[in-house]
Amino acid sequence: MTWPVEMRAARLLGYRLKIGLVVIIIMVLGFFNESQGTAHYGEDSVGSFPYFEYNVPRNVTTVVGQTAFLHCRVEQLGDKAVSWIRKRDLHILTAGILTYTSDQRFQVIRPDKSENWTLQIKFPQERDAGIYECQVNTEPKMSLAFQLNVVEAKAKVLGPADLYVKTGSLLSLTCILSQGPHDLGTIFWYKGSKLIEYKEVDANEIVEEPRIRLRTEWTEQLTSRLTIDKLLPTDSGNYSCVPTMAEAASVNVHVINGEHPAAMQHGNANTASPCALSVNLVISLYCTLATIYTSTVDGFR
Repeated sequence: MTWPVEMRAARLLGYRLKIGLVVIIIMVLGFFNESQGTAHYGEDSVGSFPYFEYNVPRNVTTVVGQTAFLHCRVEQLGDKAVSWIRKRDLHILTAGILTYTSDQRFQVIRPDKSENWTLQIKFPQERDAGIYECQVNTEPKMSLAFQLNVVEAKAKVLGPADLYVKTGSLLSLTCILSQGPHDLGTIFWYKGSKLIEYKEVDANEIVEEPRIRLRTEWTEQLTSRLTIDKLLPTDSGNYSCVPTMAEAASVNVHVINGEHPAAMQHGNANTASPCALSVNLVISLYCTLATIYTSTVDGFR
Protein backbone atom coordinates (compact mmCIF):
# COMPACT_ATOMS: atom_id res chain seq x y z
CA MET A 1 0.00 0.00 0.00
CA THR A 2 1.47 3.33 -0.99
CA TRP A 3 0.75 6.64 0.79
CA PRO A 4 0.18 9.77 -1.23
CA VAL A 5 3.03 12.26 -1.08
CA GLU A 6 0.90 14.82 0.82
CA MET A 7 -0.01 12.33 3.57
CA ARG A 8 3.57 11.20 4.06
CA ALA A 9 4.72 14.82 4.38
CA ALA A 10 1.95 15.62 6.90
CA ARG A 11 2.77 12.51 8.96
CA LEU A 12 6.49 13.40 9.04
CA LEU A 13 5.68 16.93 10.10
CA GLY A 14 3.50 15.61 12.92
CA TYR A 15 6.36 13.41 14.23
CA ARG A 16 8.74 16.37 14.16
CA LEU A 17 6.29 18.56 16.05
CA LYS A 18 5.82 15.90 18.72
CA ILE A 19 9.57 15.43 19.12
CA GLY A 20 10.10 19.21 19.31
CA LEU A 21 7.37 19.57 21.92
CA VAL A 22 8.89 16.82 24.06
CA VAL A 23 12.34 18.47 23.84
CA ILE A 24 10.85 21.85 24.86
CA ILE A 25 9.06 20.30 27.85
CA ILE A 26 12.26 18.54 28.99
CA MET A 27 14.25 21.77 28.69
CA VAL A 28 11.66 23.77 30.63
CA LEU A 29 11.50 21.19 33.41
CA GLY A 30 15.30 20.98 33.58
CA PHE A 31 15.67 24.75 33.79
CA PHE A 32 12.98 24.95 36.49
CA ASN A 33 14.66 22.28 38.61
CA GLU A 34 18.09 23.88 38.16
CA SER A 35 16.81 27.32 39.12
CA GLN A 36 15.04 25.91 42.18
CA GLY A 37 18.21 24.17 43.33
CA THR A 38 20.56 27.17 42.96
CA ALA A 39 18.35 30.12 43.81
CA HIS A 40 19.85 30.57 47.29
CA TYR A 41 23.26 31.22 45.75
CA GLY A 42 22.01 34.04 43.55
CA GLU A 43 22.98 37.62 44.35
CA ASP A 44 19.39 38.85 44.17
CA SER A 45 18.11 36.20 46.53
CA VAL A 46 17.13 37.26 50.07
CA GLY A 47 19.01 34.36 51.63
CA SER A 48 22.40 35.40 50.21
CA PHE A 49 22.15 39.15 50.80
CA PRO A 50 24.77 40.51 53.26
CA TYR A 51 23.52 41.27 56.75
CA PHE A 52 24.96 42.64 60.01
CA GLU A 53 25.40 40.68 63.21
CA TYR A 54 23.76 42.90 65.84
CA ASN A 55 25.00 40.97 68.87
CA VAL A 56 28.12 43.15 69.23
CA PRO A 57 28.87 46.15 71.52
CA ARG A 58 27.80 49.32 69.71
CA ASN A 59 28.27 51.82 72.56
CA VAL A 60 31.96 51.60 73.39
CA THR A 61 33.75 53.56 76.13
CA THR A 62 37.50 53.89 76.48
CA VAL A 63 39.87 56.21 78.33
CA VAL A 64 42.28 58.65 76.75
CA GLY A 65 45.30 56.79 75.40
CA GLN A 66 43.80 53.28 75.65
CA THR A 67 43.33 51.58 72.25
CA ALA A 68 39.67 51.33 71.22
CA PHE A 69 38.09 48.58 69.10
CA LEU A 70 34.79 48.77 67.17
CA HIS A 71 33.71 45.28 66.08
CA CYS A 72 31.58 45.04 62.92
CA ARG A 73 30.51 41.55 61.79
CA VAL A 74 29.05 41.08 58.29
CA GLU A 75 27.62 37.72 57.26
CA GLN A 76 27.39 36.51 53.62
CA LEU A 77 29.42 39.42 52.31
CA GLY A 78 30.08 37.78 48.93
CA ASP A 79 31.81 40.15 46.53
CA LYS A 80 30.79 43.27 48.45
CA ALA A 81 33.19 45.48 50.44
CA VAL A 82 33.12 46.85 54.00
CA SER A 83 34.09 50.44 54.79
CA TRP A 84 34.41 52.48 57.99
CA ILE A 85 33.14 56.08 57.91
CA ARG A 86 33.55 58.82 60.52
CA LYS A 87 30.10 60.35 60.71
CA ARG A 88 30.96 63.90 61.80
CA ASP A 89 32.86 64.72 58.59
CA LEU A 90 31.88 61.70 56.41
CA HIS A 91 35.57 60.85 56.12
CA ILE A 92 36.30 57.39 54.71
CA LEU A 93 38.74 55.80 57.15
CA THR A 94 39.05 52.33 55.61
CA ALA A 95 37.72 50.46 52.57
CA GLY A 96 38.23 46.72 52.58
CA ILE A 97 41.57 46.13 54.26
CA LEU A 98 43.03 49.43 53.00
CA THR A 99 43.31 52.63 55.07
CA TYR A 100 42.16 55.86 53.41
CA THR A 101 43.32 58.40 56.01
CA SER A 102 46.71 59.89 56.78
CA ASP A 103 45.98 59.43 60.49
CA GLN A 104 47.91 56.22 61.17
CA ARG A 105 46.04 55.64 64.43
CA PHE A 106 43.16 54.17 62.39
CA GLN A 107 43.41 50.65 61.01
CA VAL A 108 41.01 47.85 60.10
CA ILE A 109 41.69 44.37 61.48
CA ARG A 110 40.24 41.46 59.54
CA PRO A 111 41.58 37.92 60.01
CA ASP A 112 41.71 35.79 56.85
CA LYS A 113 38.25 34.54 55.76
CA SER A 114 36.65 36.15 58.80
CA GLU A 115 33.33 37.99 58.96
CA ASN A 116 34.79 40.47 61.49
CA TRP A 117 35.87 43.92 60.31
CA THR A 118 37.27 45.65 63.41
CA LEU A 119 38.19 49.32 63.41
CA GLN A 120 41.19 49.90 65.69
CA ILE A 121 41.87 53.39 67.05
CA LYS A 122 45.22 53.79 68.80
CA PHE A 123 45.88 56.50 71.40
CA PRO A 124 42.31 57.90 71.24
CA GLN A 125 41.70 61.45 72.41
CA GLU A 126 38.48 63.13 73.54
CA ARG A 127 38.11 64.67 70.08
CA ASP A 128 37.80 61.15 68.60
CA ALA A 129 34.50 60.58 70.40
CA GLY A 130 31.44 60.32 68.17
CA ILE A 131 29.62 58.05 65.73
CA TYR A 132 31.42 55.71 63.33
CA GLU A 133 29.57 53.77 60.61
CA CYS A 134 30.34 50.32 59.26
CA GLN A 135 29.06 50.32 55.65
CA VAL A 136 28.55 47.69 52.95
CA ASN A 137 28.39 48.80 49.29
CA THR A 138 25.08 47.12 48.50
CA GLU A 139 22.24 48.78 46.59
CA PRO A 140 20.81 50.44 48.60
CA LYS A 141 23.78 50.97 50.94
CA MET A 142 23.83 49.15 54.30
CA SER A 143 25.23 50.84 57.41
CA LEU A 144 25.49 50.17 61.13
CA ALA A 145 26.33 52.97 63.59
CA PHE A 146 28.73 52.67 66.56
CA GLN A 147 29.08 55.24 69.36
CA LEU A 148 32.61 55.78 70.70
CA ASN A 149 33.02 57.55 74.07
CA VAL A 150 36.49 58.74 75.14
CA VAL A 151 36.78 59.89 78.75
CA GLU A 152 39.58 61.37 80.83
CA ALA A 153 39.71 59.07 83.85
CA LYS A 154 41.06 60.66 87.04
CA ALA A 155 41.83 59.17 90.42
CA LYS A 156 40.72 60.89 93.63
CA VAL A 157 42.17 60.63 97.13
CA LEU A 158 39.44 61.21 99.71
CA GLY A 159 40.07 63.95 102.23
CA PRO A 160 42.07 67.20 102.23
CA ALA A 161 45.16 67.84 100.13
CA ASP A 162 47.23 68.31 103.32
CA LEU A 163 46.72 65.82 106.12
CA TYR A 164 48.14 66.17 109.66
CA VAL A 165 48.47 63.00 111.71
CA LYS A 166 49.88 62.34 115.19
CA THR A 167 53.01 60.32 115.69
CA GLY A 168 52.18 56.72 116.63
CA SER A 169 48.62 56.84 115.19
CA LEU A 170 47.12 55.08 112.16
CA LEU A 171 47.11 56.69 108.70
CA SER A 172 44.39 55.59 106.27
CA LEU A 173 44.31 56.87 102.65
CA THR A 174 41.55 55.89 100.20
CA CYS A 175 41.87 56.33 96.44
CA ILE A 176 38.89 55.81 94.11
CA LEU A 177 38.56 55.58 90.34
CA SER A 178 35.02 55.43 88.97
CA GLN A 179 35.05 57.05 85.52
CA GLY A 180 35.87 54.93 82.49
CA PRO A 181 35.28 51.41 81.19
CA HIS A 182 35.19 48.34 83.41
CA ASP A 183 38.80 47.50 82.62
CA LEU A 184 40.38 50.13 84.85
CA GLY A 185 43.60 48.24 85.44
CA THR A 186 45.06 48.56 88.94
CA ILE A 187 46.41 51.20 91.33
CA PHE A 188 49.93 51.73 92.67
CA TRP A 189 50.93 53.91 95.63
CA TYR A 190 54.10 56.00 95.74
CA LYS A 191 55.77 57.99 98.47
CA GLY A 192 57.57 60.67 96.53
CA SER A 193 59.12 58.78 93.61
CA LYS A 194 59.45 55.47 95.49
CA LEU A 195 56.94 52.68 94.92
CA ILE A 196 55.29 51.44 98.11
CA GLU A 197 55.57 47.67 97.97
CA TYR A 198 53.38 45.35 99.98
CA LYS A 199 53.66 41.57 100.04
CA GLU A 200 50.48 39.57 100.39
CA VAL A 201 50.66 37.18 103.36
CA ASP A 202 49.10 33.73 103.23
CA ALA A 203 46.20 33.29 105.65
CA ASN A 204 47.86 30.25 107.26
CA GLU A 205 51.22 31.97 107.59
CA ILE A 206 52.01 33.27 111.09
CA VAL A 207 53.91 36.52 110.83
CA GLU A 208 53.95 39.85 112.59
CA GLU A 209 51.21 42.22 111.41
CA PRO A 210 52.81 44.47 108.74
CA ARG A 211 52.92 48.19 109.45
CA ILE A 212 52.01 49.06 105.85
CA ARG A 213 48.98 47.42 104.23
CA LEU A 214 47.40 47.79 100.80
CA ARG A 215 43.99 46.60 99.65
CA THR A 216 42.49 47.11 96.19
CA GLU A 217 38.97 46.02 95.27
CA TRP A 218 36.46 46.49 92.46
CA THR A 219 32.74 47.00 93.09
CA GLU A 220 31.04 49.81 91.21
CA GLN A 221 34.41 51.54 91.16
CA LEU A 222 38.07 50.76 91.66
CA THR A 223 39.05 51.41 95.29
CA SER A 224 42.52 51.18 96.84
CA ARG A 225 43.26 51.71 100.54
CA LEU A 226 46.70 52.39 101.98
CA THR A 227 47.08 52.10 105.76
CA ILE A 228 50.22 52.77 107.78
CA ASP A 229 50.23 51.89 111.48
CA LYS A 230 52.39 53.38 114.27
CA LEU A 231 53.32 56.43 112.26
CA LEU A 232 56.85 57.82 112.47
CA PRO A 233 58.05 61.34 111.62
CA THR A 234 59.86 59.80 108.64
CA ASP A 235 56.46 58.78 107.22
CA SER A 236 55.79 62.42 106.32
CA GLY A 237 55.78 63.14 102.59
CA ASN A 238 53.77 63.21 99.38
CA TYR A 239 51.69 60.08 98.76
CA SER A 240 50.45 59.47 95.21
CA CYS A 241 47.71 57.15 93.98
CA VAL A 242 48.79 56.15 90.45
CA PRO A 243 46.31 54.10 88.33
CA THR A 244 47.56 52.29 85.25
CA MET A 245 44.81 53.82 83.08
CA ALA A 246 44.02 57.21 84.61
CA GLU A 247 45.50 60.44 85.89
CA ALA A 248 47.15 60.22 89.32
CA ALA A 249 46.11 61.99 92.54
CA SER A 250 48.21 62.85 95.60
CA VAL A 251 48.06 64.04 99.22
CA ASN A 252 50.65 65.61 101.52
CA VAL A 253 50.97 63.82 104.87
CA HIS A 254 52.46 65.62 107.88
CA VAL A 255 53.31 63.48 110.91
CA ILE A 256 53.43 65.80 113.97
CA ASN A 257 53.86 65.44 117.71
CA GLY A 258 51.07 67.76 118.80
CA GLU A 259 47.58 68.85 117.71
CA HIS A 260 46.99 70.85 114.57
CA PRO A 261 43.94 73.12 114.32
CA ALA A 262 42.72 71.65 111.01
CA ALA A 263 42.94 68.54 108.81
CA MET A 264 43.82 66.26 111.76
CA GLN A 265 42.98 62.61 111.09
CA HIS A 266 41.43 60.99 114.16
CA GLY A 267 40.78 57.31 113.61
CA ASN A 268 38.76 57.12 110.41
CA ALA A 269 37.96 60.85 110.28
CA ASN A 270 39.88 62.91 107.77
CA THR A 271 38.97 66.41 109.00
CA ALA A 272 37.85 68.18 112.15
CA SER A 273 34.08 68.62 112.47
CA PRO A 274 32.88 72.06 111.30
CA CYS A 275 30.03 71.82 113.80
CA ALA A 276 32.42 71.26 116.71
CA LEU A 277 34.54 74.21 115.64
CA SER A 278 31.46 76.48 115.46
CA VAL A 279 30.31 75.48 118.97
CA ASN A 280 33.76 76.17 120.40
CA LEU A 281 33.83 79.57 118.70
CA VAL A 282 30.41 80.54 120.14
CA ILE A 283 31.44 79.48 123.65
CA SER A 284 34.69 81.44 123.43
CA LEU A 285 32.83 84.54 122.22
CA TYR A 286 30.28 84.22 125.04
CA CYS A 287 32.99 83.91 127.68
CA THR A 288 34.79 86.97 126.28
CA LEU A 289 31.62 89.10 126.33
CA ALA A 290 30.78 87.94 129.85
CA THR A 291 34.23 88.93 131.07
CA ILE A 292 33.98 92.38 129.49
CA TYR A 293 30.50 92.89 130.96
CA THR A 294 31.63 91.88 134.47
CA SER A 295 34.65 94.16 134.27
CA THR A 296 32.47 97.09 133.19
CA VAL A 297 29.94 96.61 135.99
CA ASP A 298 32.69 96.36 138.59
CA GLY A 299 34.13 99.60 137.29
CA PHE A 300 30.87 101.52 137.89
CA ARG A 301 30.70 100.21 141.42
